[in-house]
Amino acid sequence: MDIYIVNNESPKMQSINRLESNVRGYCRSFPTVFKSAVNARVTDEDGREYIDFFAGAGTLNYGHNNPRVKAALIEYLSNDGLMHGLDLATTAKVAFLDSLESIILKPRGLDYKIQFTGPTGANAVEAAIKLARKVKKRSHIISFTNGYHGHSLGALALTGNKFYHDEHYGSRQNVTFHPFDNYYKDGSNTAAQLRTLLEDGSSGIPLPAAIILETTQAEGGINVASNEWLKDIRQICDDYDIALIVDDIQTGNGRTGDFFSFEQSGIVPDIVCISKSIGGGLPLSLVLIKPSLDEWKPGQHTGTFRGNQLAFVAANQLLQNWKDDDFAKTLQANCLAAESGLQAMVEQFDGITMRGRGMIRGLVLPSGDLADAVTARCFNEGLIMETAGAQGQVLKFLAPLTIEKDTLQEGFAILQASLESVLNTRHNLKNSASR
Repeated sequence: MDIYIVNNESPKMQSINRLESNVRGYCRSFPTVFKSAVNARVTDEDGREYIDFFAGAGTLNYGHNNPRVKAALIEYLSNDGLMHGLDLATTAKVAFLDSLESIILKPRGLDYKIQFTGPTGANAVEAAIKLARKVKKRSHIISFTNGYHGHSLGALALTGNKFYHDEHYGSRQNVTFHPFDNYYKDGSNTAAQLRTLLEDGSSGIPLPAAIILETTQAEGGINVASNEWLKDIRQICDDYDIALIVDDIQTGNGRTGDFFSFEQSGIVPDIVCISKSIGGGLPLSLVLIKPSLDEWKPGQHTGTFRGNQLAFVAANQLLQNWKDDDFAKTLQANCLAAESGLQAMVEQFDGITMRGRGMIRGLVLPSGDLADAVTARCFNEGLIMETAGAQGQVLKFLAPLTIEKDTLQEGFAILQASLESVLNTRHNLKNSASR
């Protein structure tokens, strides 16, 4: 019988265990001291190499130490570029804005004003719901089951996972959670249900200022909304003068195959929240706002770190990928390889299913304990992978979009072997107990 032990008491982890708060999480699952990384490979201080199917929880879509970004940052620092600028006009900001408009927004027929918020995705969500409430002059928000939008109190109020909630926070005011697409096993149309509730003045649900959603729920377990469902929600928002907010923090920047996760559906959100990979690993967070909703007064929503100059430099370089045919071909090939590689494992092992889009995929296991055992085994064998879902039962695939073909296949081989080892061990234990 194999025993999977994650050693959090090793000498190299002693400073972490002694000094860092109990709130630390990922370093418990991946207990080593990492030192360097290139694209999808990470190396610890002992020289051991790991394949990265985690990518900073979706922050490193373009890989670790992207060479284009490295060169630009070194040049910017060598020329004494501003390190901090609040919301001042700077060369770094102007270059990023021009690229975002010309490379991303205009080719997609999108017309948005751009608001820079604090450095995290939660800051973008806070600004989005605050603006929607200000414009619509209503306070209620509708979010969805298994949704995840951040840990600051406003964003937490929109997050379904009970693990993050404590009743002392008072964090659920003015929010209704409605079933996400395919929440019910019988396939009930939850968009139609929402329309019925809004039509009924006695349903108990106030007319909301906004509906916020992820088109693919990442932390919630890789739950994918259908195009039809998204179009129905968009129509509901139009019919009832509700702002539609799409949280594209984890699933934007090409993660689903398109730059924005909503492109395939054809909908246009009123507000879009973007963070994580937009800065290539450097903190950057922004909100895209339809011009008619941009009712902020100067300085009405602010933050000291809403203008990360180094992140602007990095982001500007990363946006250039979307003009590069080689990048597009690599992304398309990796999306297909991810789907086929994980589907092969579904066919090999009983009781496993797959869901997802593009380069965000989930293998759904029978339990969270099994998923934890698999990820622990993966880590021991040199693969970094996390779990998602209400019970942590989903193995979450988030490799960089730029991962090399051989590295991707090597990672899949480790994952397959880990599944085989864990599932066979549990199967043998079950059979032994039943004799």
